[in-house]
Amino acid sequence: MKIVIDAMGSDRAPAVEVEGAIQAVEEYGHDLLLVGDEPAIKAELAKYKDYSNKISILHAPERIEMHEPAALSVRRKRHSSIVLGLEVLKREEADGFVSAGNTGAVVCAATLSLRLLPGIERPGIAVGYPTLKGVSVLIDIGANIDPKPIHLLQYGIMADAYAKYILHKPNPTVGLLNVGEEESKGTDFIKETHALLSESKLNFIGNIEGRAIYHGSADIVLCDGFVGNVILKVSESIVDTLVKALKQEIQANFIATIGAALSSSAFNKLKKKMDYSEYGGAQLLGVDGRCIISHGSSTPKAIKNAIRVAAEFKTQDINKRIVEEIESY
Repeated sequence: MKIVIDAMGSDRAPAVEVEGAIQAVEEYGHDLLLVGDEPAIKAELAKYKDYSNKISILHAPERIEMHEPAALSVRRKRHSSIVLGLEVLKREEADGFVSAGNTGAVVCAATLSLRLLPGIERPGIAVGYPTLKGVSVLIDIGANIDPKPIHLLQYGIMADAYAKYILHKPNPTVGLLNVGEEESKGTDFIKETHALLSESKLNFIGNIEGRAIYHGSADIVLCDGFVGNVILKVSESIVDTLVKALKQEIQANFIATIGAALSSSAFNKLKKKMDYSEYGGAQLLGVDGRCIISHGSSTPKAIKNAIRVAAEFKTQDINKRIVEEIESY
């Protein structure tokens, strides 16, 4: 198994990517290709045990920054770590690609280079997230902010394969995010999407409201990329705010400090459950390759887990299963 890593993507590149790669080699044993500024990558690798038999480098003199426009930067920076890394995947010289860089650039470059799977009209970004009933999937979180109803149906089909073979849910439920549960609620776009999903072979349970997302009311939650991205960012902010507020209250009260010490085991389990780095980034579904998009502020553990998920996609042959499902429609 060989995974390509955009070593210049994260906010602290290439240090985070290199450390994450080292952890992945030690835990999973995969062969890794780091794409980016070769001198900088070598300087980081020098801090660790020699894994030259498992980690190789492809020099990329250009880097697409987070603030740069996606399509324009992909066309102009043909020697960027994102573009060169995806070309390796296109040539089938690797099994997966991981980047914590500019999301729009990854989506654009992957769509242009790898092309879409047969029958898929638009790619979608899916992310696993914790609920009271386990892990659910939210799609789309930013690839397509102005989709058509058919796109959400296809997102449901793709996420269904992901939930079955990666999350091991035999018959995942699918919910359509709306302002109310009634079929009469929502825009014309939502109503038309509801009709398509109702006629599909998916285990569609109807509309769900935002408050039901983290209850685990649905294994798969469908929405457009604009709404999904807002949900993701707000969720990250709420978790961070709650943790900081809880620490402040505990530190301000001696009795609370004792209680926190006694409850440390429960707190640690909750922290791990809510930690985005445990879920290995988001999956770009619909392109003819295995692409994992990680957060710009990713930790080495997040990069390590993104590499794990990319390998799982290859092992489970998710794209083949998606194509089979799409063809059945």
